[in-house]
Amino acid sequence: MNINLFVIIPLATTFLILIAPSQHKVKYVSLFGSFLLLVYSIYVFIKYYQISYMFDNGSICFNLSFQYRFNWFPTLNISYFVGVDGLSTLMILMTSIVIFTGVLASWDLNFRVKEFFALLFVLVAGVYGVFISFDIFTFFVFYELAVLPMYLLIGIWGTGQKEYSAMKLTMMLMASSGLILVGILAIYHQSPLKTFDLLELSSVKFCDEFQNLMFPVLFIGFGVLGAMYPFHTWSPDGHASAPTSVSMLHAGVLMKLGGYGIIRICVFLLPAGARTWSLFFMILSTINIIYGSLGALTQKDLKYITAYSSVSHCGFVLFGISCLNFVGLKGAVLQMFSHGIMTALFFSLIGFVYKRTKTRVINDMQGLSKILPKISVFFFIAGFASLGLPSLSGFIAETHVFVGGFLGNPWANGQVTSICVTLAVASIVVTAVYVLRGICQIFMGEVENENFYLLKDAEIYEQITLTILVISLFAVGILPLFFINLIESSIAPIINRLYLTNY
Repeated sequence: MNINLFVIIPLATTFLILIAPSQHKVKYVSLFGSFLLLVYSIYVFIKYYQISYMFDNGSICFNLSFQYRFNWFPTLNISYFVGVDGLSTLMILMTSIVIFTGVLASWDLNFRVKEFFALLFVLVAGVYGVFISFDIFTFFVFYELAVLPMYLLIGIWGTGQKEYSAMKLTMMLMASSGLILVGILAIYHQSPLKTFDLLELSSVKFCDEFQNLMFPVLFIGFGVLGAMYPFHTWSPDGHASAPTSVSMLHAGVLMKLGGYGIIRICVFLLPAGARTWSLFFMILSTINIIYGSLGALTQKDLKYITAYSSVSHCGFVLFGISCLNFVGLKGAVLQMFSHGIMTALFFSLIGFVYKRTKTRVINDMQGLSKILPKISVFFFIAGFASLGLPSLSGFIAETHVFVGGFLGNPWANGQVTSICVTLAVASIVVTAVYVLRGICQIFMGEVENENFYLLKDAEIYEQITLTILVISLFAVGILPLFFINLIESSIAPIINRLYLTNY
């Protein structure tokens, strides 16, 4: 099995897009490329699941499958080293679902179509590269490749204050990339092996002083992309200005690179630093959760509501990581997948509604369920997923995070941890208020704008987009053990290093 195809297919699709003779063919090439990625990710997911039971959960190193290594810069010991474990396999599947539905959601795009889809697939190649890289220098290269296209995608095809939003997003993410690069080079310099290989670095015991210094540098660097308070301000503006499919990828996939990097590099390589700083970042993630919920409560624009909701839900990812226990980390990973699909569903729905009504202000819309019954059903399901209702993925993910919090962090003050968990749980009430208020105001009641009677319900490609995303939410909610068992072998080495005193 060739894991390199997750980079080759998007780049090959980009090339075919650039030489396609018409906009119509560009869209079909994009759809075919994204479909190949979806099919191949499902195949890899199934094959990995079939062999995952053989892995040893007592290991302190990741159990990789389908590895490939190429000595990129031998003098610096930099290699193109890729493979997958349960965590990366789940993230790859999420990315494939979001990009396929994102292409479908952009089917009506008519402005500079070739450039738009080319940039979209360059971004996706970077995302896949991050998820399969186990050389941290190569990881950083792909990370930058995933972030840079966002400036053009928002600045050219966005709406509202698109130039300001694109520049703000780019500047803050570039600053965070600087912190990440400092941390990666410091790990390389401090390691006696002088390597970027993540598996080789797992045998290195960095001194506590170094770990306590570099852990917050790397955590903040990755946390900026994960919308960590107080460095989250780029996210709502970026979401609000981005076109539909870019919002789907932005919130559904790109923001997960932050949590993924924290788990894969920060906590794994610097466990002593994680033990020292966990309470501090748990407090910040609690603020994330509460602030995001209250911010969404005050908004009237649908995209801003969903953007602040994303800040809150990404806080659950950081909270689960900060618990530093098996259940909390599993909850963080499940929340990354759940939030990725859920926000992709929300932003696609908002794009479909905006295309028809030409407004995103909830006060300007009422009674749409009578005119757009199919879209309204999907909107309610998305709202229920955001609330974390049973049978949907949000319930499984948030339950793990909360249980992880109540189990406690052995290196943090128990009283402070209990207060943080209580506040995080209480945020569900605020979430229920803004979600139910917004949906009811838009879809319930009588139609006040007579022009809305001319609107048409979801077209077939829109229904396919929404159905795929909803099925994904129900799959995790109804069959959670299938996904939980997959990621346990990836979380176990991190927990083992955390609890071994010699690391």
